[in-house]
Amino acid sequence: MCLCLPGVLEIKSVDVGIVAIKGINSNYYLAINKKGELYGARDFGVDCRLTERIEENRYNTYASAEWRNKKKPMFVGLSANGKPMRGKKTRRKNTATHFLPIPV
Repeated sequence: MCLCLPGVLEIKSVDVGIVAIKGINSNYYLAINKKGELYGARDFGVDCRLTERIEENRYNTYASAEWRNKKKPMFVGLSANGKPMRGKKTRRKNTATHFLPIPV
C-alpha cells in the first residue's frame, strides 16, 4: 500500500548546510536560476542547491547556494495565494520565505 499525498516534498542533504528539495509525485527538483525565478528541474544541478537555515522562530528558510542578487541571497518564497516569488524580491525576515517542514 502506497500513501501518496499531494504536495509532499523530500528534503535531502547534499553537502554541509546544502539541501535539495524534490517533489515526491513529480520527481522534479526545486530550483532557482540566476534571475531569481523558481522552477522545477528534472535533473539535479547547480540551480537546485539550496542553503537551509533554521531561523529564531523555528521556521526554515531556503536560499540559492549559487546565485546572489547584489551580494544578497535569493530566497525561496511563496506569495499569499501560493504563487512563487522572484528571488530578487525576497529577504530572510519576510514571512513569505519561512517554511515549516513536517515529517510524514
